[in-house]
Amino acid sequence: MQGTMHRRTILAAGLGLPALAAAHRAQAQSGAWPNRAVTVVEGYPPGGVTDLASRAVADRMAREFGVPVVVENRPGAATSVAATYVARARPDGYTLVMGTTTLAINNTLQPTLTPRDPGRELDPIGMVFRTPFILHVHESLPVRTTAELIDYAKANPGKVLFASPGTGAVSHLCLELFKARTGIDIVHVPYRGGAPAALDLRAGRVHAMFQAPQEAAPTLRDGVTRGLSVTAPTRLADYPNLPPINETISGFEVFFWQGLFAPAGTPAAVIERAGAALRAATNDAANRARLAEQGVELLSGDAETLRRTLAEDTTRWGNLIREAGIRLE
Repeated sequence: MQGTMHRRTILAAGLGLPALAAAHRAQAQSGAWPNRAVTVVEGYPPGGVTDLASRAVADRMAREFGVPVVVENRPGAATSVAATYVARARPDGYTLVMGTTTLAINNTLQPTLTPRDPGRELDPIGMVFRTPFILHVHESLPVRTTAELIDYAKANPGKVLFASPGTGAVSHLCLELFKARTGIDIVHVPYRGGAPAALDLRAGRVHAMFQAPQEAAPTLRDGVTRGLSVTAPTRLADYPNLPPINETISGFEVFFWQGLFAPAGTPAAVIERAGAALRAATNDAANRARLAEQGVELLSGDAETLRRTLAEDTTRWGNLIREAGIRLE
């Protein structure tokens, strides 16, 4: 998910312009943070689930702060453009970034990208959401369970084609973990984005894919693909018939996540205030319902949860990338 489009949107819905202006003046007079607009930088183009979540959260945070919250899209270099921009910003709380699992992948897969050490160059504020993947196969593949897929792949080495949005995408690493844990010989077919990969899966030119629920929904609904399992530890409310993959492969659990970060060195009081506003946003009933329709689970984890998640995934995916010898072409 890359591009060059930039867009700024002031999210003040629900507060009303007169009320927002009055609140803004009061904040400015008090000198408390924030006393002017806060910018949240989004590393993906407008329109996707990460962007939708960013805007829903920013809208609610604006109501908490009493000042506008601006979402600015800076896609490119696997979200490194956005993360680098914020890592180099003044650490005053007025420029934040929505970081994702890619922060835990880039410093191993693309070590020349910045920030090279997001755990040191960015201060975590809190978790925003996470979403698991659905393992599904084209209806022409004669398998109905994850165990049957493993057996079929073992009996037909090199013949099962697995699509991904591209080398190094979280769904690709999920596939590599699947291969490593089962020892099967399946072929990775990387695409330039999720849309062309999904089109070829629909056409049967590839056989299987790990996709987020909202991305897998169209072909599952049409009966073109068959769901086998989910990478969450429990069944999903919208897919109660799909068992967790960990029932077949013990301990197998994968999520794509998004969290809010500030530049390193941001004052602790600012981090705490931003974290409280973020938790109000992710606990908002309307936001939860809206994002649940997209298969996204809003979280209310604190800064330490995000710090731990980034560190654990950096180790996990870094080890897998090195062990599997994954390189960008």
